Amino acid sequence: MVRQFLIYASASTLAALALPPLATAQQRAPERPSENANARASATERAMRPDERTTLTHGLWAIPLIPNVKIPADAITGAGYVAGIPRLGVPALKETDASLGVSYIAGLRGDGATALPSATAMGSTWDADLIRRGSAMIAAEARAKGFNVLLGGGINLMRDPRNGRTFEYFGEDPLHSGVLGGAAIAGVQSQHVLSTVKHFALNAQETGRHAVDGLLADAAFRMSDLLAFEIAIEQGKPGAVMCAYNRVNGSAACGSDYLLDKVLKRDWAYPGFVMSDWGAVTNVDQALAGLDQQSGAQIDKQIFFGAPLAAAAASDPAYAARVADMNRRVLRSIYALGLNGNPPVRGDIDVAGDARVAQSVAEQGIVLLRNERALLPLSKEVRSIAVIGGYADAGVLSGGGSTQVQPMGGPAASIPMGGEGPLAKYNNQTFHGTAPLAAIRAIAPKANVTFRNGRYLSEAVAAAKEAEVAIVFATQWMAEGADVPDLSLPDGQDALIAAVTAANPRTIVVLETGGPVLMPWLKNTGAVIEAWYGGVRGGDAVAATLFGDNNPAGRLPVTFPASLDQLPRPALPYAGLSEKQFAAGLAAGKHYPIDYNIEGADVGYRWFARTGATPLFPFGYGLSYTHFDHGSLSITAGAQPRARVTIRNTGARAGSDVAQLYLVATPAGKTLRLAGFAKVTLQPGAAAAADIAIDPRLLAVSKDGRWTMPGGRYTFAIGRSAIDLGDRVTITLPARTWR
Repeated sequence: MVRQFLIYASASTLAALALPPLATAQQRAPERPSENANARASATERAMRPDERTTLTHGLWAIPLIPNVKIPADAITGAGYVAGIPRLGVPALKETDASLGVSYIAGLRGDGATALPSATAMGSTWDADLIRRGSAMIAAEARAKGFNVLLGGGINLMRDPRNGRTFEYFGEDPLHSGVLGGAAIAGVQSQHVLSTVKHFALNAQETGRHAVDGLLADAAFRMSDLLAFEIAIEQGKPGAVMCAYNRVNGSAACGSDYLLDKVLKRDWAYPGFVMSDWGAVTNVDQALAGLDQQSGAQIDKQIFFGAPLAAAAASDPAYAARVADMNRRVLRSIYALGLNGNPPVRGDIDVAGDARVAQSVAEQGIVLLRNERALLPLSKEVRSIAVIGGYADAGVLSGGGSTQVQPMGGPAASIPMGGEGPLAKYNNQTFHGTAPLAAIRAIAPKANVTFRNGRYLSEAVAAAKEAEVAIVFATQWMAEGADVPDLSLPDGQDALIAAVTAANPRTIVVLETGGPVLMPWLKNTGAVIEAWYGGVRGGDAVAATLFGDNNPAGRLPVTFPASLDQLPRPALPYAGLSEKQFAAGLAAGKHYPIDYNIEGADVGYRWFARTGATPLFPFGYGLSYTHFDHGSLSITAGAQPRARVTIRNTGARAGSDVAQLYLVATPAGKTLRLAGFAKVTLQPGAAAAADIAIDPRLLAVSKDGRWTMPGGRYTFAIGRSAIDLGDRVTITLPARTWR
């Protein structure tokens, strides 16, 4: 197996931010993780008594809303709890969601946490160092609340922008997502908190997520979605892999011998354990397919990995061997990450310091999409501003579901979305932190700033006509469990923007969305920025960008289509079915296939390149308040090819640029594939060389679990986006084959 060929080059912006340390030496236990975790795991497993051998193989959902479930005294209200074995010094696993902060679990703990921006915003930073730091921050908060497992590391590729969990994932490219996902995992585990990587795999749709069956051939799978996981696992070394709800090529993802045993454990030699998603286990046989732990077992039909697993192991040598391996894998991760010697210690959270980390991520993730006649940055001497819509007087939007973070002091605004079930009343649109309206007023104190909520077009238009500048905040709420039906802005916001831009051509649109949206009003706007879900300091980050205190450096991690017709599946599969209908169909043996072979490995920008369609905004796109020149590209051949390009800031402001290296031709013909990237931060007039190592897998094709790179000529280009490419450079490489 190829290991660690890619090196991510970044001139980090963090040095200039003067951010506080995450934890002092006194706050962290000094013990280092065991250097021989495998041996310790084997010894402990051999010492287990028969009644202890299924202790680590299942856990419960540690919330008091599930009937007839007794929560252990040492558990913390949160996503999960797996009992330890005190006799052997094995700690309990105390689990919390998720990638964007310590989840509020329906407010049942009564505490708050720092909310990072969405993963899509993190993907827009193209900055592994910054993501590593942000993830370490939320892991430190998890430890301070008593948790030692964080259920983060979401890196599924965005095959459909309507996916309700798009905001939880980094983007559409396997290299980009793998590198950034690996950084997030490494950041979490630097705090002696175990991180997962999820949802393995092909979790590309939320509607009917327990029933849909993703169909994708092995070669395309390994060159796209699986490659993202492979890179993230190599670089982050997560303690656990969480399998998905959906089916993959006919088998449940959490019972797929292909995914769990053949790809993950055999081909990638993954040494950790596989945990199920909550409610994804249907029988004990899933253990034989490679599943090691049943999570939230009380919401399954049965605790299959308890007494039924023990009985199977007592009578079947295959199950007995599997149980031994399951325990060793869980124990190995505990020892490798030092969970046994570094228990979490409850303590205070550095609220202000952690918020600064979140704000730096938000600022670096904001993407400037349009800036006609240099409308932005605004002058702080502006006389009048009309701020319209988007609950901008309250806070910034966050995504719903298991990643929902309860901000300190509670949400700024909470809008019930309804639904059924015990958690329906917690299914709210939640707005975080600092309000953009207050932040704008603070940064431009001389301006007359008025606010209209946008409910009535006439009122919004009247305010826009009277103002020197209008700023419309538009939101698109996404949440776990259901996809959005289309890519319009809901609640009549497209009509609102059209009316305001007609009244005032100096209109700026600030988008708070989970992913791409359509923009029928785009050509009439003065400026558009994509702020995503901005986290606890999202309002401050937006204001800093509008007025130039932050020079936008974000580059799109996903393609914005110009219409739904440009997507591989213009109609969302099975959008008209309810969860009850899906469940009834499954019970009757019905399958709900989604053919991802349509695009295969050509996800996102590669699909657009294949079809020749012109997107609204391409992958990698983003404007700046300064300008960067790219020098001549040079490529060094060899076993590990490398690219080098000099970037110069030729403008008047400090800023950051992302050098995007694309593979554009192979011996087999034309192609388009991100082959590497490097982020540099430069003062005006300064230059820096970006050095990018090229992972050979990005030049190869997969077949039967092996990589084959034909000998011949390979052509590369440095791009400002996937469709804005500079000069080509061609090198000759020898043929190679490897696993």
